[in-house]
Amino acid sequence: MAVSDQNTGRTPHIPVLLRPLLAAVAPVTGAWLDGTFGAGGYARGLLEAGAARVTGVDRDPLALQMAAAWAGEYGDRLRLVAGNFSELDVHAGGMLDGVVLDLGVSSMQLDLAERGFSFQKDGPLDMRMSQSGESAADLVNTAAEGVLADILYHYGEERASRRIARAIVEARAVEPITTTLRLAEIVAKCLPRPKPGQSHPATRSFQAIRIAVNTEFHELAEGLQAAERALKPGGRLAVVTFHSLEDRIVKRFFQIASGAEANANRYAPAKAGSTARWEMVTRKAVGPDDVELAENPRARSAKLRVARRTDAPPQAIAPEALGLPVIQPKKGRR
Repeated sequence: MAVSDQNTGRTPHIPVLLRPLLAAVAPVTGAWLDGTFGAGGYARGLLEAGAARVTGVDRDPLALQMAAAWAGEYGDRLRLVAGNFSELDVHAGGMLDGVVLDLGVSSMQLDLAERGFSFQKDGPLDMRMSQSGESAADLVNTAAEGVLADILYHYGEERASRRIARAIVEARAVEPITTTLRLAEIVAKCLPRPKPGQSHPATRSFQAIRIAVNTEFHELAEGLQAAERALKPGGRLAVVTFHSLEDRIVKRFFQIASGAEANANRYAPAKAGSTARWEMVTRKAVGPDDVELAENPRARSAKLRVARRTDAPPQAIAPEALGLPVIQPKKGRR
């Protein structure tokens, strides 16, 4: 994530974990793809570090509109594409030397009240990264109570999910929930008042609803496998996550695809060997240092994982193997 100037589209602040990312993937050469282009901070960093060309992919039309103010500086070295990173192998236009994914909501989206991502700013309950399709208001006002509870629990790790889902259903029966602050108020009334230093009570619920609206876990699972198909042998994939659920999926993917998956039972027979499709560059997740935290407090939960592609052929991984939560439609109060 990077904080952007809304008037010029410039990126005055360093994107999260850019310095350790560039160090981990050095030397930066050849063709790269930034699958979550946002304010363009990673793409600019890659170009200035030596990438011959970068393809910037984003499903948010605003991100590409804002980049028009500065993208010309790089000529044909920077190509912008409207689309989802789950199809990055299609958008790449050829085999790649590297892929960067910066997951979650961007600062640009959070800072604009009219996008409806923030529980701290009053705006329409939207949350659509692509600005099309079902909105958060559609989900909150039509989903069955059981489905809402499952979304809050599985996507937001919200322990009070059933209580909050019941309150949402009761509130929307009186009047549709159409604004961010009304939803935040409904959620907050279901939870204890936060102590100093604790996050806002609606944080987990807003995260869960945003993930559901944008099918973020499905996009992530597909995007990781698309990167596996698109990268040359020796190509590197760098992924920055911002909460434990995302990081768990990325970690699981690399464990399976690198052959580092452990047996659940140490007494069980060893699993049949398979050729590793990835080699880990970062043995553990890399977090922000004190300098970065001082520059950008939003980096506090960020984690970076980097792996290098081998010459083994790509192989599909079932979503359930990655631990993706599955929300099943249920009968219940609507």
